Amino acid sequence: MPEPASTGVAGAAAAYKAIGGAAAAAAGGATLAAVVVMLMTPPRSFREWAVGLISTVVSSIGGGAIVIEHFQLHDWAFSTMGLYAMGGVIFGCGLPGWAIVRWVFNFIAKRRDASIDEIAKDVKEMI
Repeated sequence: MPEPASTGVAGAAAAYKAIGGAAAAAAGGATLAAVVVMLMTPPRSFREWAVGLISTVVSSIGGGAIVIEHFQLHDWAFSTMGLYAMGGVIFGCGLPGWAIVRWVFNFIAKRRDASIDEIAKDVKEMI
């Protein structure tokens, strides 16, 4: 019977190989961004926590992909240090995601009973 610790390590290595290094960098960067954002601006409710988590992860992965594509950083995926750097890019792109979503929802909540033309007028004045 194999030792549980060595079986767990072998399973983790197999999972990493199956997922791929770039996916692991994306998942790691997105997860860390979500944790940092949640610690800096604690959610007021479970719903806000869920929205914050989803928006941070989506902005991490989507924003990170846009930055990597725009600056053609694809070669980074072929080295360990490059994967760490990609994780950092993905992490950085996720940080503003929660704040932007929170601002938008606060804007909407303030104008919950307003008509569309009143909202358009408010937006026009802000711009």
